[in-house]
Amino acid sequence: MSDLPRPGHPTHRVHSGQGWRRLWWKADDGGVSAFVLVLTTGLLALAGLTLDGGLALAAKITASAHAESAARAGASAIDLAVYRAHGTRQLDPAKAATDARRHLAAIGARGSVTVTGNTVTVTVAATHTALLLGLIGISQLTVHGTGNAQPHDDERTSS
Repeated sequence: MSDLPRPGHPTHRVHSGQGWRRLWWKADDGGVSAFVLVLTTGLLALAGLTLDGGLALAAKITASAHAESAARAGASAIDLAVYRAHGTRQLDPAKAATDARRHLAAIGARGSVTVTGNTVTVTVAATHTALLLGLIGISQLTVHGTGNAQPHDDERTSS
């Protein structure tokens, strides 16, 4: 028995009933290190896609909401002279673009405004700083939201 290592030594073996086996918690072969490294990297990448992907989706929804609200603000700029003369709601393009940009500035969003015919289109860009995807080199995600609005034609019929 003197040829067996003392208890606590990394190669200490115990009798399992079918022979001697090395204690798994004492073994220090290092064969699992590469597997653990690859598995950990994969799990972190998956967690990053889940977390940062969800946060980017939330940022896109917020950008779309800002774009839609700015488009509605611009669509309320009707040309009063045309409305009084003909009863039709037609946009004042310059005022509509100004109102939409003013709304974007008030909520702290950045974007572009176009007025085509009777439609105000606003596109908002938002940048999400990646939390976990930064570990694999993706530091920011840019998302866009678009909103369109037209003046509301308020025709009410009386019954």
